Amino acid sequence: MANAVEAVVVSGMRARANSFWTIAACAVALTPAHVHAEDGFDTEHIFGFMIGTDVGNPGEREFQSQTTGRFGKGGGRYRALENEFEIEVVPLPNFRIEVGGTASLHDITGVPDIDDRRQFNFQGASLDLRYRLLDRARAPFGLTIATELHGDRIDETSGAKGRMYGTEFTLAFDRELIPNFAIGALNLIYQPEWARFEVAGVSEKSSTVGAALAGLVRVRSNVLLGGELRYFRQYEGIGLGEFSGQALFVGPTAYFQLSERSRLTLSWSTQAWGRPAGSGGNLDLVNFERHQARMVFGVNF
Repeated sequence: MANAVEAVVVSGMRARANSFWTIAACAVALTPAHVHAEDGFDTEHIFGFMIGTDVGNPGEREFQSQTTGRFGKGGGRYRALENEFEIEVVPLPNFRIEVGGTASLHDITGVPDIDDRRQFNFQGASLDLRYRLLDRARAPFGLTIATELHGDRIDETSGAKGRMYGTEFTLAFDRELIPNFAIGALNLIYQPEWARFEVAGVSEKSSTVGAALAGLVRVRSNVLLGGELRYFRQYEGIGLGEFSGQALFVGPTAYFQLSERSRLTLSWSTQAWGRPAGSGGNLDLVNFERHQARMVFGVNF
């Protein structure tokens, strides 16, 4: 029985991966071949769920739309979509500021420990600050520290109303493995979160630590293809208290330079392995989702 279930899961993962690469192949075919690409890489936006060390040039301004989907829990139907609109500016060398607002859509039915709901709401606002410590053009690798602060009125997982505050600290490294052809990146992540729910009136604190690896290769002057691998551990309390669960996500990423001013990134991740605390299962669908997807569109102005 276990082998049959595993076969079904693997088959589903392969089908979704094939669908992703089909979409990516169509995008490659439709992307204009005449778009000019500078030598080397600009890693600011080429990854899906990760970040690179580049922060842009002083005076640059960008608008970005980031749509994130999370699908599948331990039972029932679980779909959560977030669309964040962001404005990015680079006021000083090596320093970038981003402000954004997020709207969310939840469609949840029959999921254990989560109330059924179907709703669309304004979720909250965020502030992202990044400072590049090392430029890989002058150092063996690039190094950037990033801090994202967010305040929400809707819980991103359950859709419940309340007050949610959190911070994501990221230490990002990247390096060209083969000049102008292959790039690799590493992110180290710490995410403390605090929430007070409106209906229940209870407060919760949690924290997540993680590490992520990515690699992309240039298949055309304006197209990069590769993948990302991310591992997370979640704890109760913001100080890494009692262990709650862990998960490993893996999936493909594609980046398209659509024009001189516009870009598109597509990424899909599937939970390949996980385990909630006190369970012998091979997936953690209590603290994490089965699938995650992200589409990022940006334009300079």
